[in-house]
Amino acid sequence: MTIARYRTAAEERVRDVVRCRETFQREILKSRHYILKFLARRGFVYRDSTSWGAKHLQWLRALAAVRSPLATEDALVFREYFALLEYKITRREELDRQIAGIARAPQWATAVGWLQCFRGLQLHSAMVLATEIVDWRRFARPTQLMAYLGLVPREASSGERERKGSITKAGNHQCRHVLVQAAWSYRHPAQVSPHLKNRQAGQPPSIIAHAWKAQHRSHKLYQHLAYRKRPQIAAVAVARELVGFLWAVMQELPVTPAATVGAAA
Repeated sequence: MTIARYRTAAEERVRDVVRCRETFQREILKSRHYILKFLARRGFVYRDSTSWGAKHLQWLRALAAVRSPLATEDALVFREYFALLEYKITRREELDRQIAGIARAPQWATAVGWLQCFRGLQLHSAMVLATEIVDWRRFARPTQLMAYLGLVPREASSGERERKGSITKAGNHQCRHVLVQAAWSYRHPAQVSPHLKNRQAGQPPSIIAHAWKAQHRSHKLYQHLAYRKRPQIAAVAVARELVGFLWAVMQELPVTPAATVGAAA
C-alpha cells in the first residue's frame, strides 16, 4: 500500500529555514569571489597554501589590519568586503545551530539519522533531502525519484535509433546538488571513518548494512566510469545510483499520521 501525503505548513517552514542556509552558503561563495578578484587586480595573490584555510584567513586579516599594505582606498574597499564575508559566515553558523536543533525533533530525527548513515550525507545534506522530499513513498519506483531530481539522462530517439544525452536537471536542484556533492566521496574505497561511525551509532543495523553495500557498489561504479569518461559524469552516475539506495531505505520510514491524505492499493 502506498500512502500519499501533502507537505504541511510546519514542514514548509522548516524547509525554508534549510533553504535560507543554502542562500547564505551561496552568498559566502560570492563574497569570496569578490575578495579574490579585487585583490588579484591589486596584485595581491595568495600562493602559500590552500585558499580559505587558516593561513589564508590570517593573511587576509593582516590585509584588513590598521597597517594594511593596501593603499588607503583599497584597504577601505577590502575591509568592507571582508566584513561582509565574516557577517555571512556568522549567520550561516547560527543557522547551522538552529537546523541541528530542528533535526533532533521527533518529526525529523529518524529520517535524518537514517540518511546520515550513508557516506557523504552529513547533517545539512540529510536535512535538505528530508525537507525537500518529505514523503519518499510517493515515488513508486526509484527511477521516478531519479527523474524528480533531474538525474536521468535526456533521450533523443528517431525510429530504432536511441541516443542518451546529459542529465535533464529538470527536478529539485537542492537535492541534486547535495547528492552530487556526496557522490564525490565514493571515489575513495569503501571505509567507515570516525565521523561516519559516530553518525551511524544507534541506527538500525539494516540501514547501516544498506549504506555499506552502497559504498561498495558506488565506488565500483565510479572507478568503472571514471576510467572511460570524465570524473564529473562518473559522479553524476554515482549520485543516481545513491538515490536508488536511499529510496529503498526510506520506504521503511514510519508514516506521520497527521499528514496522511489518502491511500491506494
